[in-house]
Amino acid sequence: MKPVVALVGRPNVGKSTLFNRLTQTRDAIVADFAGLTRDRHYGNGRLGKHEFIVIDTGGFEPDAGSGIYKEMAKQTRQAVAEADVVIFVVDAREGLSAQDHDIANELRRLGKPCVLAANKAEGMHDGTKLVDFYELGFGDVHGVSAAHGQGMRDLVELALAPLNLADPDDEEDEDDVNKPIKLAVAGRPNVGKSTLINTWLGEERLVAFDMPGTTRDAISVPFERNGQRFELIDTAGLRRKGRVFEAIEKFSVVKTLQAIESANVVLLLLDATQGVTDQDAHIAGYILESGRAVVIAINKWDAVDSYQREQIQRQIETRLPFLKFASLHFISAIKRQGLGPVWQAIAQAHKSATRKMSTPVLTRLLLEAVQFQAPQRGGMFRPKLRYAHQGGMNPPVIIIHGNSLEHVTDAYKRFLEGRFRKEFDLVGTPLRIQFKSSQNPFVDKDN
Repeated sequence: MKPVVALVGRPNVGKSTLFNRLTQTRDAIVADFAGLTRDRHYGNGRLGKHEFIVIDTGGFEPDAGSGIYKEMAKQTRQAVAEADVVIFVVDAREGLSAQDHDIANELRRLGKPCVLAANKAEGMHDGTKLVDFYELGFGDVHGVSAAHGQGMRDLVELALAPLNLADPDDEEDEDDVNKPIKLAVAGRPNVGKSTLINTWLGEERLVAFDMPGTTRDAISVPFERNGQRFELIDTAGLRRKGRVFEAIEKFSVVKTLQAIESANVVLLLLDATQGVTDQDAHIAGYILESGRAVVIAINKWDAVDSYQREQIQRQIETRLPFLKFASLHFISAIKRQGLGPVWQAIAQAHKSATRKMSTPVLTRLLLEAVQFQAPQRGGMFRPKLRYAHQGGMNPPVIIIHGNSLEHVTDAYKRFLEGRFRKEFDLVGTPLRIQFKSSQNPFVDKDN
């Protein structure tokens, strides 16, 4: 198994920058802003042949009594419990603080091997400014610069040294069949995305707090259900552009959109107590534009009466008509109601999005559709649809070849889409149909 390394420290000491450096990614949002990271954030790192898992944590305040900082402290303690070794990150520029002492005492109490890293130590060649950190009682202080990549290899070697890792055997790459399904949970702020993922996991893995904007990063969590591996992605709630004021929140929106783009399936979560808003429609439109398979879930269904339920169903028909292919489910994340059918819909949506469609079957369906109802004439010419083949998956793409296909109407395109969907049982995924007209080889020839 891969060893686990947790990054712990007070706010704004550069833990997320160090996380990005160790994982060689930009998965964690980085900004000069205290308290940016709130959930545990996992990533994969490598030192030579040795791979390890890195956990980025929020600013640790062991004595936080209530509110969001108490929840962040709980997340950090859970990360330390999961870790094989802890890298305690301090700020070499600001020097030793009382909060560093509090964290040191808490880490000693938790009893995990710990390496002390003084970040932002670029240019401190003599090391005299690091002497004060010896008071923390963790032995040698290792000056590093996460932003500039200084001291990274030595730091990781020191962290992994107590684990006595054996050389790993070379493993073959996993088949596509065995790769986890990336499932992103998207929606407006405070609709219960983190609560739903915590319910699935059976633990308070993500900070769930009654305050819009609690989740700021796109947090990925591995999960396995009935032998199928998933990668659950909790995203930041998307608000209208006019209401996104903080620069941090703008970064969160970017991370959310990137998470949707990289997912295989997106669970669009709506709030039954607030109905279907214009912003829900905007998010749904972006999911459709990105081509992701989608499942719609109405959360907090237990909190509304029969009249509100009827209104919500009407709103879905009027505001989300372009997602008619998606299955609709009514759930309560906090009471664990209606979650089983959601998993079935997710599996079906992923299966539909990755469906392989043979060229002979597609061509037969196309010709049968034309025989049943020919396309409308456009000017002097009637479109001639000759054959079809699959041009891609996730979303499925069907390419139709023929003549004068630029005259095919949107209505006829929807007619063809319905025939293909019915034959291949495509539920929960967009289906894109592209037309390619044959060119006349003599069009540019002189008479």
